[in-house]
Amino acid sequence: MDVLIHLFVGLHIIGIASLLGGFLTQMKAMGAGTARFVPAMLHGALTMLVTGVILVGLNHADDHSVNNIKIGVKLALLIVILGLVYVKRDEEKVDKGLFGLVGLLTTANIFIAVLWT
Repeated sequence: MDVLIHLFVGLHIIGIASLLGGFLTQMKAMGAGTARFVPAMLHGALTMLVTGVILVGLNHADDHSVNNIKIGVKLALLIVILGLVYVKRDEEKVDKGLFGLVGLLTTANIFIAVLWT
């Protein structure tokens, strides 16, 4: 079971890398006001959602303790990120504030995962 959990943790990290990487590649465009949500950001957020749900289920099945409040906060942030990226994915450019908010929420989600023990 531990191998399966580690596999999905790796996939979860790939999802966050895709979301954050997509954001970081658009930073220069954000300064020019032409940033857009790239497909990698949507796919990364979806990957995080699916692998996160699977990880919670696997941890429960293996009798590991899960901090449900932490998971709830992370899920809420991810749903906001996913909603914003999904709704605005076809627009040629996204408002700087909205684009920056997605980057901020993504970074907050990373720090919650790492620092909240």
